[in-house]
Amino acid sequence: MQNPSRRVLLRGFAAMSAAGVLTGLGATEALAQGATAKGAEGVKALFFDVFGTLVDWRTGVAREARSILEPKGITLDWIAFADAWRAEYQPGMEEIRAGRQPFARLDVVHRRMLDRIRPRFGLMDLEEATLRDLNLAWHRLDAWIDVPHSLRRLRKRFYLAPVSNGNIALMADLARRNDFHWDAILGAEIAGDYKPKPRVYLAAAEALGLSPAQCMMVAAHSNDLKAAGDVGLRTGHVASLNEFGPNTGEAGPTVPVDVTAPSFTAFAALMGV
Repeated sequence: MQNPSRRVLLRGFAAMSAAGVLTGLGATEALAQGATAKGAEGVKALFFDVFGTLVDWRTGVAREARSILEPKGITLDWIAFADAWRAEYQPGMEEIRAGRQPFARLDVVHRRMLDRIRPRFGLMDLEEATLRDLNLAWHRLDAWIDVPHSLRRLRKRFYLAPVSNGNIALMADLARRNDFHWDAILGAEIAGDYKPKPRVYLAAAEALGLSPAQCMMVAAHSNDLKAAGDVGLRTGHVASLNEFGPNTGEAGPTVPVDVTAPSFTAFAALMGV
């Protein structure tokens, strides 16, 4: 387990964030050029959660579902459909984490989730080709506005990789759509299990030949960061305030982390780039 004395919220930066200093480009001005936050010292690789942290799954799935189904004469509450599909995410993966089902990549799990919610939305008569296209909605999500530029800045100093529950093909498609330049694609499909199981985080560090303490898990979700921190990774919380709708996400971490920032622009500045 990580040393609690090292895993301390950066109170000075958190205070500046609360005062609005670390928002937008103000974060760059808050640090000396090239300086790195104390909690990030020794970090060589940044591992990223993707859904909600880097990309907007909610409006993206709603948009894609509408573009596929509305021309077929189907009208739904598209946001409610996206929310219902996502609500099956943790239960679907728990069947695998608990050993009740063998590992399957997230595209397969997403399709199982879709089949569970179809009766609620009157979608039982869809053709298989339409269902396959609808399942690929998760491959066509858009990044939050400050993410691509911030990742380009961060890549000047760190190895970057997604450590997501998303499978490799899904991560590759999101990367091409959003101009994410990864050094590797890691996560569930590499580990053969789903977060927050320890093996997912440790396998990512091993893949790059690094110790857990040389790697930082970056996410908008405290439960993800707690699990990573418990096996020795450094942790960075970046707020994603609109993940489930306006002002619904975590404004800050609920567990001790090494670095916390209100935006990816601010996070890149705290990491010294």
